[in-house]
Amino acid sequence: MEDVIDSLLKDVPIPRMFPVRQIFPDNGMETDQIPRNLVNGMSRPEIAAQIQPGMNIAITVGSRQIANITVITKTIVDFVKSRGAHPFIVAAMGSHGGATSQGQREILRQFHVTEETMGCPVKTSMEVVKIGVNEEGTDVFIGKDAAEADGIIINCRIKPHTCFRGPYESGIMKMITIGLGKQAGASVCHKAGFKYMAKYIPMFGRAILKQAPILFAVAVLENAYDKTERIVVLNHDEIEEKEPGLLEKAKQLLPRICVPECDVLICDVIGKNFSGSGMDPNITGSFVTPYASGGLKSQRIAVLDLSEESHHSGVGIGMAHATTRRFFEKMDFSLTYPNLITSMVIENARIPMVMKNDRQAIQLCIRTCADADRERIRMVRISNTLKMERILLSESYYEEASRNPQLEILDRPQPMKFDDMGNLTDLGNL
Repeated sequence: MEDVIDSLLKDVPIPRMFPVRQIFPDNGMETDQIPRNLVNGMSRPEIAAQIQPGMNIAITVGSRQIANITVITKTIVDFVKSRGAHPFIVAAMGSHGGATSQGQREILRQFHVTEETMGCPVKTSMEVVKIGVNEEGTDVFIGKDAAEADGIIINCRIKPHTCFRGPYESGIMKMITIGLGKQAGASVCHKAGFKYMAKYIPMFGRAILKQAPILFAVAVLENAYDKTERIVVLNHDEIEEKEPGLLEKAKQLLPRICVPECDVLICDVIGKNFSGSGMDPNITGSFVTPYASGGLKSQRIAVLDLSEESHHSGVGIGMAHATTRRFFEKMDFSLTYPNLITSMVIENARIPMVMKNDRQAIQLCIRTCADADRERIRMVRISNTLKMERILLSESYYEEASRNPQLEILDRPQPMKFDDMGNLTDLGNL
């Protein structure tokens, strides 16, 4: 059977590609500026006064690869200590990490958030407690470790969600509701599906703000180059009012692919460290629910590899039409499915056609494009959806790119380079 596949794909031409730099506003904050700016925000009298000597303070860390997360978290820890209180880290990532304590601890370790680096305990128990009910009478849960603290500091990033639209998407309210809720709390909030998530995120969030000792939130916004654009400190009574405005700003900062459509999109690597959906459909256009839209318009998507930091969670592969044996062998169903069962978006784990190497995955996508000129295929290649400054475009885009003020052509079109096994020699390193 494989010989038949080889014969069907071997003569499919792969276009020459050229690198471009995508030009976005770049107002990133330098790493050495972060501690001072963050301490200034936390030193507001109404915020700092809430941290009293002897208090046990929980500081949340989620599952996303946030720029400068180690520096930001350590600054919060040190500030709490300077007030005479006792900080500890809590994993606030819902069902990620295979919905296990060890899996979530390993995610934190990948971000260099450990007891040694932070200088405080790190707690990853999945045990939850009921803290009350929301306005519809539904039980509300958060992690036991956080519930038993004297105060909780929400440490997160604000960003458009990959599955729904609303005034609160990925950010403070979601961290409070889904992150602190662990698998059990996240499951309750997700029960009605993403159609109602814009309703339930703030509903559960308000209940937790009322019934749990949330002190304040440290919210990060990132620019299109994956740099910290700003850090905002919101007191507990400011979160509900001010987060929607910060979300709108985050949407403006989001990177994009600076051509409107293509025949084939190649994403070298996906993973939970890049996006909760493995790859961000706000960029790729590959949404798996009807409750969000945007991004690139494409016919076919090839996903070639799975990041080490994803810890074998293949969430996101359902957005692809083709992948590789390398990806499939790295994917662990037991570490992929809990998150999707909890979120109820099982479409994001559908298995695409599995090809023996990168070349065949790309050729398959090209060959199965309808109404496309295969001699002048329009193809876009990205490393992942977090690093979007440098991408590759096929030769058919060259003249168009030369007229686009958001694209800087870096070199002439060149053939894609494959090794003897048919895999790209520069995978993930555009």
